Amino acid sequence: MSKLLSRLEERMERIKRDLMNLGPMRPGSISRQYRVPETKKRPFHQISYTHKGRGRSEYVRSENLTQLRRETANFRRFRKLTEQWVELSLKTSQLHLRQCEGTANQD
Repeated sequence: MSKLLSRLEERMERIKRDLMNLGPMRPGSISRQYRVPETKKRPFHQISYTHKGRGRSEYVRSENLTQLRRETANFRRFRKLTEQWVELSLKTSQLHLRQCEGTANQD
């Protein structure tokens, strides 16, 4: 079991390194809207997100679109990595408990 435990801990360390290298991030999704929706004229972009239980939408300038797409992608990656980290942490905790139970039963 210790090999499995060390592999899980190595994966958690990789996740920590990946998290440290993410860079700027921001929650939300970017969508294209139209000022005249019936004819799809005059498009613009907006970002919509929820923070502290409140939904918000903001206009996105075209010169900031690439940066905001990068930041929202970083946030999605952040969420995925933290979810994986929690799963691995649960598994390692369960392994530690099993190992402790095994040594307690041997006494």
